[in-house]
Amino acid sequence: MATPFPEILRTYIRAGYPILYVVTAEEDRAIELLAQAVSEGETSRRKLFVWSVSRGLCTADMKVVDRKTADPHRILPYLLEFNEPGLFILEDFHFFLDDRAPRSALTIRQLRDLVAPFKASRKTVVLLSSVLKIPPELEKDVTVLDLAMPDEAELAAALDETVEQMKDNPKVEINLGGDAREKIVKALHGLTRSEAENALAKVIVTRSRIDQEDVELLLSEKEQIIRKSGMLEYYATPEHFGSIGGLDELKRWLRSRGRAFSEAAREFGLPNPKGLLLVGVPGCGKSLTAKAVAAEWKMPLLKFDLGKVFGGLVGQSEENMRRATKMAEAVTPCVMWIDEIEKGLAGSRGGAGDSGVTQRVFGTLLTWMEENQKQVFTIATANDIDGLPPELLRKGRFDEVFFIDLPTPQERATILAIHLTKHHRDYRDFDIARHASASEGFSGAELEQAVVSALFLAFAEGESARLEDRHLAAAMAESRPLSQSVAGKIERLRAEARLKWRWASGVPEERSGELRDVAMAEPPPVPKKAKRVFEV
Repeated sequence: MATPFPEILRTYIRAGYPILYVVTAEEDRAIELLAQAVSEGETSRRKLFVWSVSRGLCTADMKVVDRKTADPHRILPYLLEFNEPGLFILEDFHFFLDDRAPRSALTIRQLRDLVAPFKASRKTVVLLSSVLKIPPELEKDVTVLDLAMPDEAELAAALDETVEQMKDNPKVEINLGGDAREKIVKALHGLTRSEAENALAKVIVTRSRIDQEDVELLLSEKEQIIRKSGMLEYYATPEHFGSIGGLDELKRWLRSRGRAFSEAAREFGLPNPKGLLLVGVPGCGKSLTAKAVAAEWKMPLLKFDLGKVFGGLVGQSEENMRRATKMAEAVTPCVMWIDEIEKGLAGSRGGAGDSGVTQRVFGTLLTWMEENQKQVFTIATANDIDGLPPELLRKGRFDEVFFIDLPTPQERATILAIHLTKHHRDYRDFDIARHASASEGFSGAELEQAVVSALFLAFAEGESARLEDRHLAAAMAESRPLSQSVAGKIERLRAEARLKWRWASGVPEERSGELRDVAMAEPPPVPKKAKRVFEV
């Protein structure tokens, strides 16, 4: 179990560390925890003071001690002469340590002058900021502490506090029975305490209730956090497992992992699922699967574009990678999708023109994937196995590697039924078996485009024309699937998959066979437009 933050602070304070640097955007929460650190034991002799450039030095209850200390060049000499033991919190002091700030050299020197006297007295300075900026001159004198996001216990307390405030309000219905409370707390994970309180308040004013159905509304609050990161993209998706034709073995595996993110799984002794690598033929459902998993598990989907990681400054790319993974950890539980990972890591094996940046970024990613203990499920997709470094494929980085082949006749029938339904047609009006047979070698994406092309052909005959089997047959006859132009590559992929990976649609020997009733595919229901109510 992790050591509580106040206890960590108390250890450093008791040990006489003169300057601590706490990195967090949650000022109020940090000040509360710092106050806890000096509220008992040996450290209780110290008084808590808070400084800002707008108010100057204040007591813990925000009473101004001396207005002249609002000047950043006066506060440090003032603290040096201060006669009482104290914990002095300086908010956003990093601005005055930047070499571009006026008289920054004086400020850095003044801060260094505190080090020896503070070690010999019961005084500690805490620099409190949302960003980390330490001049080289202070690196040996400053101890950096990261304040982690609120854990589940703190978020549960915020939920309980909100419920306590609303319990006597007859207009608000509260239902936290079963696993509703756990799901809501997990949905809040990754938000600051203030953001969690705001999100719960938004739920109450929107729905006048708190229950399990609020999870999706709470997850939408995380989109704001992702949008600010720049490295990750929040990907809203309506897809679900019913949108995927076939891949039964893969879907069964994913369903078995879905419940493994619960507390019951931790008590059972299960670790958090790490992730999945999907290798296979382009257009056969790898990206669709990533989208559907997030919707099925009711988790936010974060698309990680490796191309955005690389920066022009020395060390910037590695720092961007660390920021991206840290941001993903902040909004757990979540699904992180890395599309076409082999292209993003194209230089990871070195080569002409590569200065080693790609290798270092790749190493940072591999280390994080292996050591990550947070509930971040990584789904990476790849079309070209030649571009995949062997280190990426070993167990421990991903839970499993699945190969997605061209769809079988049964899967092609299901895919056609799904896309006809999505385009407001009843698949039972078509000879699906014939079209599934005629589309040998088509990928799922090519089958979708065949349906779209057939719709264009029918529409060209007039707005009153109906989509018929002849349109589908013509569209397929005009299409040249990718499997014909890269047949050798696909056969090589299949041969490697038989030796190394699991097949998403079951073992290869069972892939052919008699076509079942397409109705067994259970595609989405045919959409029906709601009737307008006229009051005349």
